[in-house]
Amino acid sequence: MKKYHYLIYVVFLIFFIISFITNILGSIIPAVTDNFELNGFTTGLLPFSFFIAYGIMSIPSGILIEKYGDKWCMLGAWILSFGGSFLFALFPFYNVFLISLFLIGSSMAMLQVVINPLLRITGGESNFAFYSVMAQLLFGVASFLSPYFYIYLVQHLEVSGSQTSWFFSLLSNLTQDSFSWVSLYWVFSVISLAMVLGIFFISFPPVERKEDEKMGEKAVFISLFKSRLIWIYTIAMFCYVGVEQGIANWISEFLRTYHGLNPSIEGAATVGKFWGFMTIGCALGLLLLKIMDSKLVLRIFTVAGILILALTLWGNANMALWGFPALGFCLSVMYSIIISLALNSVIENHGSFTGILCSAIAGGALFSLVIGIIKDAIGLREGMLLIFLAFGYLLFISFWAKPIIRNKTI
Repeated sequence: MKKYHYLIYVVFLIFFIISFITNILGSIIPAVTDNFELNGFTTGLLPFSFFIAYGIMSIPSGILIEKYGDKWCMLGAWILSFGGSFLFALFPFYNVFLISLFLIGSSMAMLQVVINPLLRITGGESNFAFYSVMAQLLFGVASFLSPYFYIYLVQHLEVSGSQTSWFFSLLSNLTQDSFSWVSLYWVFSVISLAMVLGIFFISFPPVERKEDEKMGEKAVFISLFKSRLIWIYTIAMFCYVGVEQGIANWISEFLRTYHGLNPSIEGAATVGKFWGFMTIGCALGLLLLKIMDSKLVLRIFTVAGILILALTLWGNANMALWGFPALGFCLSVMYSIIISLALNSVIENHGSFTGILCSAIAGGALFSLVIGIIKDAIGLREGMLLIFLAFGYLLFISFWAKPIIRNKTI
């Protein structure tokens, strides 16, 4: 597959862009809330609209990819991303934003289903683990950088206005003064269109999925859904993404509500640090998984997360400013450990099981929404207590899991 070796870098770029677009939402939520005069429920509908697309699109995406191939599904995904971004950039209204976020979320779900098998075939199975880690590190770097790009964009548009450069002059003319954050979606539109054109002219190899990696027939999914083990791990993935997004999407609002900090400066920077610390934790987690059982690593990081969350929610401003990034560090290993424990606990139908686990990313939709509803009723801090319940379930998994194959240690 050396002929297609350049596709490894294309996949890395896609991982970076997916993260850059996906994880900007936590930084802009306070500005969106102010501009559209939203309450907790209507604010919670924003991440709900994005992440519910994962629950709806993950399994159908796998079926479409097997039928039409990676290239055409990837093109379709970037067209969806362009359509969603451009639609909202043209018509910056709340209802349009919900539709836009669902379209972009559907695009990101489809891309994630495409790029992992593509990375395996282009990089070679023996190098897949290494390239996967590289991709996740790039994913983390993009999550760290996107809030700082938002800060840079807003500061230049709101402070310097159109006198900075042709780029900011153009964005300033395309967006209203009080809606400077909408300029992000003009940028996302250009990025998505560039990816459509780039992918169209790139040659793709025929990706032969192993029988066990393919999406199963209807009967396979029915049998999987009857399994208690499948449900337990699916709920674990649901809880993990719920914790991740329930924290990330409310960081800026929490800092503003309880500590009076500027969501476009301190808030966005803390969101960036949250993703940055998650990237650092990912690197450390790789070392720990070489010397410790993955269940024990999950247990240690979950207990640490529970303690740090308590200090973050009830501590002073400095505790919150460092507590949220520390929570990112605690979450860093959980996704990969849950995936590995789940897939190593069954002997067949890994492709179908992976599709179900990807659907559980919808947890990011429900948790953010429920936290918003509780915020309206009694307060944001009380709403974020929901995260303790999810942490508790992940702690249960760290004791309950009995994988057929354990992680190899030194």
